This record gives sequence, structure tokens and C-alpha cells, in this order.
Amino acid sequence: MASSEAAVKAAWKAIDEEKDYATDLTQKLVRIPSVNPKFIRDPDQNLESAVQDAVEAELKSIGMSIDRWDVFEDRPNVIGQLPGSEERSLLLCGHIDVVPVGERGSWTVDPFGGEIKNGRLYGRGAVDMKSGVAAAIAAIRAIRKAGIELDGRIAMHSVVDEETGGFGAIDAVKRGYLAEAAIITEPSWGEIQVCEGGLEWIRITITGRQGHSAWRYNEIWPQRDEPARLRPAVNAIDIAVRFLDALRNFESSRCRNRQHPLLPPGMNTINVGVMRAGAGLGPDGLPLILTNPAIIPDVAVIDLDYKFLPNQTKQEIRAEFEDFVHHFCQQDLWLQQHPIKVEWELGGLHFPPMDTPPDHPLVQSLYKRRTELGGKPKISGFIAVADCAHYAGAGVNAMICGATGDGFHGTDEYVDIASLEETTKTLAAAIIDWCGVR
Repeated sequence: MASSEAAVKAAWKAIDEEKDYATDLTQKLVRIPSVNPKFIRDPDQNLESAVQDAVEAELKSIGMSIDRWDVFEDRPNVIGQLPGSEERSLLLCGHIDVVPVGERGSWTVDPFGGEIKNGRLYGRGAVDMKSGVAAAIAAIRAIRKAGIELDGRIAMHSVVDEETGGFGAIDAVKRGYLAEAAIITEPSWGEIQVCEGGLEWIRITITGRQGHSAWRYNEIWPQRDEPARLRPAVNAIDIAVRFLDALRNFESSRCRNRQHPLLPPGMNTINVGVMRAGAGLGPDGLPLILTNPAIIPDVAVIDLDYKFLPNQTKQEIRAEFEDFVHHFCQQDLWLQQHPIKVEWELGGLHFPPMDTPPDHPLVQSLYKRRTELGGKPKISGFIAVADCAHYAGAGVNAMICGATGDGFHGTDEYVDIASLEETTKTLAAAIIDWCGVR
């Protein structure tokens, strides 16, 4: 224990001697626009590769071996590693892609300027999450500068594409870049976040029967069912309305009956995000005609964002949801013969749940070190989803610990510089606690 505490003090001293390193690196990374090209294609903004060049140079400078490959064209992951035992291995992870700036006129600073004022560093990606990448690198750098030899293997994962599903981290996991534990340095506002719910994107396709709107009465008003009667149309939007009403009741029952102690009640929601309805089903699974209200629509496509609890499995929630859809269809003669189609992992998106025990030694280390540095941390859960899910899904004990800021996915994004410095020290100490000292 004495050598470990001495090592922590030495690492903190090294951080104090280069007090501005994490801030300067954050500023450097923010000034390289790396908007995810799945949002906007612009060669002046899609510079993830240039950000990774800067990250790679920093990791090489502290003696880490480098693995680099393209997840998508010109969108590389970079992983730096220092050798050590697998039993105490640890990976730190951050993503370098950012969301678009939006309306520039609504910003009071240059979105890619990295301006510093009043103890804050501004710019797109400042808190989400280039500061997290910088803090992780700075923590490892301080350990190296202090001459500390870790017993466990330490890795730094700088990944792309988190903002559209985490496919950079997914690819790293598929290639076997894992460890016994993981710290994702997303902003956590002084908290240690040990759990997050799983997330599914689901497509619901409802099919009806196309017809002319003038004959809608034949569909909805009682008619003599005789040979001369025209075949009634079936309005897919009408079915969708009934389905959404039933879905709301299903959602409410899930939220009411199931909770997790570290997350707000009711967070396990089902968001109806996109609905498209019209006539004819195209090869892309969407309606072909969306502009003619004189047609009784035969296709309604609804895309859902389905959040479930950390202590649930995808098998459990999928079976439960499909059972709900099945019983809904059994109440309608048309749907008995033309059941609603349920498509999972829309766009390839699936976030496994994360549910790391709060008493895990690395969680307790992060809590202890943040407290020693003057913070008032609490152990909590993460409301949204992040790359930690993909490591947790592969059996890694993952958690989130990062800086404080605001404006993420909005305007005037910033990171609090004091919190960035505190995070760097917290990470350095936790690395030493977990990996051990030779």
C-alpha cells in the first residue's frame, strides 16, 4: 500500500509540474474539426484522421505501442498500449467524433476555436469528449514521467463513430481489444457512473390495403357484405394510431413496474422517434408515395428508440416486446393474417446494458480519489448510452468517470478546466490503484 500511495503522490506531482498539459491537448484537439460524416459530409469538418494523428503522436511520445486501422474509410481507431499482466489490465476509452455545430450564429465563440475564458475551454467536442481523451492521455503520461512501472497492462482507446452508434468501439471489441476493467472518460459531472440501460432501435412495419380515399366510407361505415361490394381498403395509419395508443400503455406498465436503484424511475422508455406512412412499400422498407392524401395508405413504418434497464437482457426485452405485438395483432382480424413486422437492430444499432457492481475495487478507487481531491462524488447511473456498453457487453467491468461542462450537442459547448485537472489526477490514481506497481 505504501508504494502505491507514494506512486500516486509522484503521479500527482508530475501532473502539477505540467499543469496545462491536459488543457492544451484538449484545445489542440478541439481546433481540429471532427464532425461525424454520417451527419454532415464536409472535408473541412470531417477530420477524424487528423485528430487521431495528434492522439497517436502523444501516445507514441510516452512509449506506448500503437495499433491503428480504419473502421470506415479515413476514419481510424487508435489504440496505445503498455505491456503488463492481464489480471490487472485496464483500458481507458474516449471518442473523437463530434456532432455538428448547428447554426453558427447561435454560438458566441468560434465552435472550433478552443477559446478559454473564465475557467472554461469552449468548442465543439470540448466536453463531449475531447477533454476526456486528453485527461486519459495526461494521466498515463504523468505515470510514465514519474517513472512508475505498472504491473497491469494499460491501454488507451481513441475511437470513432460513438455519436452514431459506437461502431468504433464495437470494432475494437470484435478485434479483441479488451481488458479486465474499463474507464470511459465521458463527462460525468464529478460522479462515478457504474450502470446504464441497454438501447435498441426497432422498426415497426404495418401493412394495410391500398385504396381510393373516396371509398373510405366502404372501409369504416357498416356495409352490406354482398358480392357487389367493392373490396374495402385497410388504412395502415388507422392501425398505427391504435398501435401507438397500446404501445403507450405497454411503456407505462414497464416504467411503473420495473426500476433500477441508481437510475431515475421511468427511464426505461420507448420513444416513438420517426413515423412515415403512405402507399406502396419500397425496396428500402419505406413507403413509396408520401404526397397523395387521395390514397388510402397501405404502409406505416415507425422507428422506436427502446431503452431498457441495466439488469435486463436483450433476450428478455425482445421476447416481452414481441409478445406484446403478437397479442395486439390477435385482436384484429386483418392483423391476424397480416401481422406487424418487428425489425431489431435498425441501422445495426444495439447498446448492451452496463451494470458494474458499485463495490467493484476500481469504482471504489475512483470514488476515494475524487474525494481526496476535494470532490463530493456519488456513485450513480448514466441516463443515456455510451461506448462503455460495448465493452460491458463483452464482459468487461466498465464505468464512466470524466469532467464537468455543458453545451454538449448544443451551443457554446465547454469543459470546466478545474474539473479537467481533477479528472486527470483521479484517473492517474485509479490506474495505479487498479494496475498496481511493480
